[in-house]
Amino acid sequence: MNVLHWQIESSLLIHSLLISTGLFSGLVLRFMVIKTLEFYQKQQNHSFLNKVLKHLHGTLYSLLPFFITLFLLTQQKELVNPYWIKIFQVAFIISLSWIGIRLLYLFEDLLLEKYDISVEDNFKARKMQTQLKFLKSIGVIAIVIISIAAISMNINALQNFGKGLLASAGVAGIIVGFAAQRSIANLLAGIQIAFTQPIKLDDAVLVEGEWGKIEEINLTYVVVKIWDLRRLILPITYFIEKPFQNWTKTTADLIGNVILYTDYRMPVDKIRQKLKEILEEEPHWDRNTCVLQVVDNTERTLQLRALMSARNSGLTWDLRCSVREKLIHYIQHHYPEYLPKSRVYLESPSDNGFAKAPKEQQQEVNR
Repeated sequence: MNVLHWQIESSLLIHSLLISTGLFSGLVLRFMVIKTLEFYQKQQNHSFLNKVLKHLHGTLYSLLPFFITLFLLTQQKELVNPYWIKIFQVAFIISLSWIGIRLLYLFEDLLLEKYDISVEDNFKARKMQTQLKFLKSIGVIAIVIISIAAISMNINALQNFGKGLLASAGVAGIIVGFAAQRSIANLLAGIQIAFTQPIKLDDAVLVEGEWGKIEEINLTYVVVKIWDLRRLILPITYFIEKPFQNWTKTTADLIGNVILYTDYRMPVDKIRQKLKEILEEEPHWDRNTCVLQVVDNTERTLQLRALMSARNSGLTWDLRCSVREKLIHYIQHHYPEYLPKSRVYLESPSDNGFAKAPKEQQQEVNR
């Protein structure tokens, strides 16, 4: 009895000594690694080290202690209860998964520094960020799935459960497949969008009658920031299955138009000349497009269309509003008599009914 009691106490002592030594050594090693990185970061003010500290600062609290403890326990297998090894194997796998996810965020942060979408010519940056964010999400899911699989392989009970689940996966698999059909469709649509890119982050789009910019592209939905700061949430399959307008698909520059309705007697050349003068003074005009054309006519009016271009959709909108206002102001002050009119001719009756009156009796009524 005394021998058994001594063996139990000895086993508890060994386990306590190995575990406490491993955890303490891991924390000391983590402290040394962090302090070394902080020292070099302060000396050189290196942005890379700053990002490493930001993303890996917390994960090393668990990774290094669990790794060293697991190493010590496996080196003393004959003296250690195998359940302790299993526990620290699971803990190490979870910590490794955590640091793997943080490394994905570190990699994303480093690339985002190179591809800044706040600059004016941000086409390549928006393309890369769209792909990067989607691939990061896929990477996180993959790490979680692999971690769960690795943990299950270390637990006998879960291994048996997994085998039984696979053996009975016939009908259950079909049911799950139908239940997950929509999610799988969203996932495949996300992959297609990430690489074919009908939309990218910060694209200007016209969708569901609303103008806005692509703010987020997630695995299952897209967030469009509307011009009045509302958010339009759409399933990601929407941008595969339904038509929409992308104003920045290849380049950000756009051609805007202003429509004017005037009388037939309006001197179009004067309006064309005034358009050029207005655009020369506009800071938003990119000096590429300046056109004024008579594009249509009715029995009462001419339809004039002024075309102008700017570097992006926001500037194009502001340019259109400014040019429209200035052209209307110019017509009001210089050619008010050539604004759209309705003409009415009064005819005098004759003995046999209504006959056309002489020209001197016709009156032109403007309204």
